Amino acid sequence: MRFILPLTIAVAIIIPSAALAQFMGGAGDDTSAAVTQSFTASISPQYPAPYSQATLLVLSSTLDLTNATMAVSVNGKGIYQGSVQSLAIPLGKAGSMTSVQVTIASNGTSSLQTLSIQPEDVALVAEPVSSAPPLYPGKPLVPLEGETRVVAVANLQDANGKAVDPSTLSYAWTVDDTQIADSSGIGKDAIMVDSPLEYRSSTVSVAVQSQDGTLVGGDTLTLTASEPSVQIYENDPLLGILFDHALSGNYAISGAEDTLYAAPFSFPTSSGAPLLQWFLNGDAAQTGNSITLRPTGSGQGTASLSLAASAGESTRADEELSLSFSAAPSNGLFGL
Repeated sequence: MRFILPLTIAVAIIIPSAALAQFMGGAGDDTSAAVTQSFTASISPQYPAPYSQATLLVLSSTLDLTNATMAVSVNGKGIYQGSVQSLAIPLGKAGSMTSVQVTIASNGTSSLQTLSIQPEDVALVAEPVSSAPPLYPGKPLVPLEGETRVVAVANLQDANGKAVDPSTLSYAWTVDDTQIADSSGIGKDAIMVDSPLEYRSSTVSVAVQSQDGTLVGGDTLTLTASEPSVQIYENDPLLGILFDHALSGNYAISGAEDTLYAAPFSFPTSSGAPLLQWFLNGDAAQTGNSITLRPTGSGQGTASLSLAASAGESTRADEELSLSFSAAPSNGLFGL
């Protein structure tokens, strides 16, 4: 069974008061306008993580970049000289400033751009509102016809390493390219997102910014809903529920009674726990997570045990076991 884990660390961005890299002309000259028109240098991803590598990209509609050369320096130190190509730029800790200078030479003319990159640390964590057994070590899956709480964990720092209180930051949420104004604003670090349709996915992103606009970070994650399932486990009187082995196919009742436990996975729980209904030989037996089976009569026998789990009208999962047993005489076939 597959589970969505706390999603990725990522984040941060290129500086002053914008969510994109800020470009500046070469120092000591007035070529800014010409430089801007000659080529465009950008960084991918938009919000690079601290201690990661951002990718430098160069595009131009006026220069023949295939016959041009490129020189790149980072914080004043040359790291590349050669043909124009994408290039990995190493970044430092959260809030640290990385200055990238790009020079393109073509037909005897040089053009210059400078980028300032300030990585910030923002991570999106998915908290599906769905079922999972108590003390289960994994995370619940995104449920069909349910919802997921997405939380932004932001650690924005300035160049001196001073962190900004997350409650004072502004959070701008986007779901599938649609800005969610009601969930955005200062201190709004979480959003409830409806589950995507089956076989589809939803993209959730956030841009986090200090109130003066000098520090910006963000992250993106993808939510994919999983079909619900229900598993049956043996509930040992001494060891408890044996979650390490889900029962399937045939199950032999070895003692005077056996207790089985049903665990529903990935059912929406916004309106409460899913309904669990047990059936013996096709007849409704009881509801709830557990059922105790007590074979009675003499000799050996078989029976069928099935379980139906449901939440709402269309979210459902089933499981079935073939039971075999032998028992001492008593008054009925099965006691519950």
